[in-house]
Amino acid sequence: MARVHYDEFSFFHENAAEWGLPIHPPPVSRHAVALADGRSLSYLRFDAGSPQVVFIHGGAQNAHTFDTVNLALAAPSLALDLPGHGHSDPSPYGLSAVVSHAADVVNALRQLCDQPVLLVGMSLGGLTSLVVARDLPELVRELVLVDITPGVTAAKAKHITDFVNGPRTFEDFEQLVELTIRFNPTRSESSLRRGILHNAVQRDDNTWVWRHQQHAPATLTAPPTGDLWEVLHALSQQVTLVRGMAAGSVVDDEDVRLFQQHCPQGIVVNVEGAGHSVQGDQPLVLAALCAERLLG
Repeated sequence: MARVHYDEFSFFHENAAEWGLPIHPPPVSRHAVALADGRSLSYLRFDAGSPQVVFIHGGAQNAHTFDTVNLALAAPSLALDLPGHGHSDPSPYGLSAVVSHAADVVNALRQLCDQPVLLVGMSLGGLTSLVVARDLPELVRELVLVDITPGVTAAKAKHITDFVNGPRTFEDFEQLVELTIRFNPTRSESSLRRGILHNAVQRDDNTWVWRHQQHAPATLTAPPTGDLWEVLHALSQQVTLVRGMAAGSVVDDEDVRLFQQHCPQGIVVNVEGAGHSVQGDQPLVLAALCAERLLG
C-alpha cells in the first residue's frame, strides 16, 4: 500500500470552494503551548492578530473541524487540539477528562490570550469550556455551547460513540472513507476525505488509526467532573446554546428546558439542517453567530 501524502494546510481551497468563500484564506499556522507537566497543547492560529475567538472541538475530533467556520469568520482566532486529540500530547487522565482538559486549556489561554475571548466549545469541548469559563472569567467574555448541555447522556450520544469506538485499525484509507460516509450520508465525499486526513494517521506499516486512538490508555483516574448544571448556573458570562435540529443532534427539548432553567439569561439558537456537528453541517451559520456575538 502506498504512503498517502498529508499537508494539513493544503485543503483550505476545498473548504472555501464548497461553501462559496474567498479562495485565499487568512494566514493559518500551527503552534504548541507548553503545559506545566512537560506536555504540549497544539493549536491552529487563524490570522496573526490578538485572538478574539477560541474554538474547542468535540471528542474524537481535532482543531480542523472548525476550518470552514474560521474561513468564513475571518477574525483572529485559535482552534485548540484537546489533549490526546489532533497533534496534542495525551493526558494521563484519558481522552474525556473534562476537568483536567479544562485545566490544560486554562493554562494555554493564560499564555496565548491578552484580551477576553469568545469561547466556542462543541460537545466534549463544550463541557470543557463550561469549566474554563468558571475558572478563567477574566479571559472568557462569553460562551457558545455547540450541541451540548450537561444533560446529554451516553444513551443520547450512542450513535456517535458507536462510530468513534469502532475498529481501532484500518488496512487502508478507503476503509476509513467507507465507514465515515455511512455515518455521514449527507456530507460531500470530498469534505469527509479531508476530514479523515486531518483526524487519522498512517502508521509505519501503512495501516491507519484515528489520531485519538493512537495513544496508550489513561494511567491516572480522572478528577470528578461534578455537577456541570451548577457550573452553568453560576456563570456570569452570557451563554448561547446552539442546537442542531436534524438527525444526529444529542440535545433534546428537555436539555433546552434545563438549560433555560439554569441559565435564564441564556440564548438558544436552533440550526436547521445540522446534526451534532453544527460546524460541519452548517459552518456559515455558526460563523455568522460567532460574528454576531463578537459584536454583542
